[in-house]
Amino acid sequence: MERPLGERMSLLTDLYQLTMAACYFDQEMHEEATFSLFIRKYPENRGYFVAAGLAEALEYLSTLRFTKDDLDYLDATRLFRWQFLEFLQNLRFTGEVRALPEGSVFFKDEPVLEVTAPIIEAQLVETFVINAISLQTLIATKASRSVLAAQGRPVVDFSLRRTQGTDAGLKVARASYLAGFAATSNMLAGKIYALPIVGTMAHSYITSFPKEIEAFRVFVRLFPEIATLLIDTYDNAAGAEKAARVAKEMHGRGERLQAVRLDSGDIAAISRQVRDILDRHGLPHVRILASGGFDEFKIARVLAAGGRVDSFAVGTKMGVSADAPYFDMAYKLVKYGGRPVMKLSTGKVTLVDQKQVWRRHDDQGRMAGDTIALREEVLEGGDPLLQPVMQAGRLTGTLPTLNESRALFLEQFARLPEPYKALEAPPPYPVALSPGLTALQQQVEREIHTRELGES
Repeated sequence: MERPLGERMSLLTDLYQLTMAACYFDQEMHEEATFSLFIRKYPENRGYFVAAGLAEALEYLSTLRFTKDDLDYLDATRLFRWQFLEFLQNLRFTGEVRALPEGSVFFKDEPVLEVTAPIIEAQLVETFVINAISLQTLIATKASRSVLAAQGRPVVDFSLRRTQGTDAGLKVARASYLAGFAATSNMLAGKIYALPIVGTMAHSYITSFPKEIEAFRVFVRLFPEIATLLIDTYDNAAGAEKAARVAKEMHGRGERLQAVRLDSGDIAAISRQVRDILDRHGLPHVRILASGGFDEFKIARVLAAGGRVDSFAVGTKMGVSADAPYFDMAYKLVKYGGRPVMKLSTGKVTLVDQKQVWRRHDDQGRMAGDTIALREEVLEGGDPLLQPVMQAGRLTGTLPTLNESRALFLEQFARLPEPYKALEAPPPYPVALSPGLTALQQQVEREIHTRELGES
């Protein structure tokens, strides 16, 4: 039986998390701390984010444990005192987590989650929490843009072979499905996450046969219910004609060809040509799937040029979020021992204390603006977004299923006004600070200037 995630991944952290924890231990600093996870700024052409990865982070927190092998390794580094390693032997996460549900649409500076626990526990989990949530949020955000660009046409994940590692391939399939993708080609992700699976064929399959049409015939005979024929190996028009012949042969057996796939060339022009060929043969039901370097920008260009594409397979550029391959996500201490704290580094000032995000909607139910407030503040006319998901190291209830998180995303995305979804240069969504947070922010900043900089 595979060990729990937190036990397997306790050392998936940075050295400085452990050295800081050792310093806290040495100084008997065990008071409660709150860390806030947020994204500092938008990458180019982004105007919103899609929260994802919370389930993995919570699984890690609820099962965190340092094994004997872990402790033996730490001991062998000769960096840590035995008293600290003995402390780690019994360490478990005992804190609380408040978070945006997976699938939530959110914006820069807004907490995705806040962790409150004894400072050693809260500090040690930083690296894993950022890793889990940053990647899936990055991909879910990118994938949602392809869904938007496709204007209701199905979009599927073909990214596995070029994602940056096997675990990333799994998380990409999960996050893209959460953000509205219809299916994935990734079989292991299909098994683990119960995702719909899709697939076609490769050019190597076609070229291994003496004739293209023989490759088509063998495939549809074995897989008539999912048959999609790749028609661009030699010539798109000739491939479409052969696919039409095979489709008619299938019809004679009471079967139907599902689709043809285009993978190269001027997809807009080729798809119109192929559509004409299929329609001329009385095959309006045969769909056209396009693949080959697609992301939201290429989808939009092909459709704007009159492409007759029914669905899109999106791979590399989505799987690595090619135009925005990282988020400036930070996990910062905002309260310790009952004292609000902040960072004043240039361009990296943090928001103090435990927080809540309130969202307003207009009369049509569309998102109208968010306010970041102190946790105890209640803002009239808004809905609180951060929810308690863990108390005393245990989940507060059953987490939403992936399909429920997907439904939440689709519902919230429909409420986001169109200008903020723009693929290029979207305007900033209105996010304000509450009066209470603003006043405390100013107070703490004055105290820091007096205490640390000697200013009156």
